[in-house]
Amino acid sequence: MKELALKYGCNPNQKPSRIFMTEGELPIEVINGRPGYINFLDALNSWQLVKELKAATGLPAAASFKHVSPAGAAVGLPLSDTLKKIYFVDDVKIDLSPLASAYARARGADRMSSYGDFIALSDTCDAATATLIKREVSDGVIAPGYTAEAIDILKDKRKGTYNVIKIDPDYMPEPIERKQVFGITFEQGRNEVKLDDASLFENIPTQNKTFTAEAKRDLIISLITLKYTQSNSVCYVKDGQAIGIGAGQQSRIHCTRLAGNKADIWWLRQNPKVMALPFKPGIRRADRDNTIDIYISEDYDDVLRDGTWEMFFTEKPEVLTMKEKKDWIAQNTNVALGSDAFFPFGDNIERAHKSGVKYIAQAGGSVRDDNVIETCDKYGIAMAFTGVRLFHH
Repeated sequence: MKELALKYGCNPNQKPSRIFMTEGELPIEVINGRPGYINFLDALNSWQLVKELKAATGLPAAASFKHVSPAGAAVGLPLSDTLKKIYFVDDVKIDLSPLASAYARARGADRMSSYGDFIALSDTCDAATATLIKREVSDGVIAPGYTAEAIDILKDKRKGTYNVIKIDPDYMPEPIERKQVFGITFEQGRNEVKLDDASLFENIPTQNKTFTAEAKRDLIISLITLKYTQSNSVCYVKDGQAIGIGAGQQSRIHCTRLAGNKADIWWLRQNPKVMALPFKPGIRRADRDNTIDIYISEDYDDVLRDGTWEMFFTEKPEVLTMKEKKDWIAQNTNVALGSDAFFPFGDNIERAHKSGVKYIAQAGGSVRDDNVIETCDKYGIAMAFTGVRLFHH
């Protein structure tokens, strides 16, 4: 198959629409559903991300994409009981495979952003992973293969219309890529930079020059994630998964704040008060996610005021106070932070420190590198200048 007609482009008025190859056959097969234009943008970008994560770490990987940027990305490390609970997989009766654990992490870190996502899996989708996918609101999944049981589970999702795409894992695109803007064709070499190269961590200008093996792994995950995130972007990673991604901001400090706030929310969801919220039986997953998000925020009264809390809880929860939140966030540590270009000022480091960052990888090259290094030294942060920019548009 050289081309596939689509219902429409980015918007319903943008017709006709298709994906096609000028040379050779399309490397994909639609097993179920009818993926759209944006679905394929998400699918093909996210597939590259998980393929690179698997190659770099040797672990199964998963990504959750929305509007051509990742909401989450992770590798298949075992889940603690706490993570199982906050990712809402603690009730699953089957053993979670490494791939299923990777998906639970990728989907669970920022559940608000992942709602209605497109999923990418680095390995053959098994029944355990398909079971988790079936429980969530999602547009589709791309993987190099599916077990027969996984296909049956996924075909039963969304009244039989769930998008399931199989991609040839050996497909390699041409080294030159092209796209059109306003009728003008742009051409460039593909970004084939290898982000697991040990040389990326050789230029360490900070006083603290120690990167643990886990820190290097997490920084590699961060950089690979950023390679497929709309710029400007930064990514906080801990224990093999992105916990906060700030994408598509014109100002880098706004990226750092946005992603840091997401990382803080991820950590606050593990607070005993939050984990013990007395939800009413039968509350929908999306309503539970939104209620937790508001409860953690400064707008907590929107779900705790009389006449409202009764819709979500069996009894009125106590407020999670500002001091409790600040004290809890201060316990988060050993977080890794990557940036798709240099940090221009030390304010980014100040914000990152508040979310437990101890390791940083960034391009370097700002006229204020001295200020950035000084701020890292102030907090004992180890920072590597990679010399690699990762803009993505």
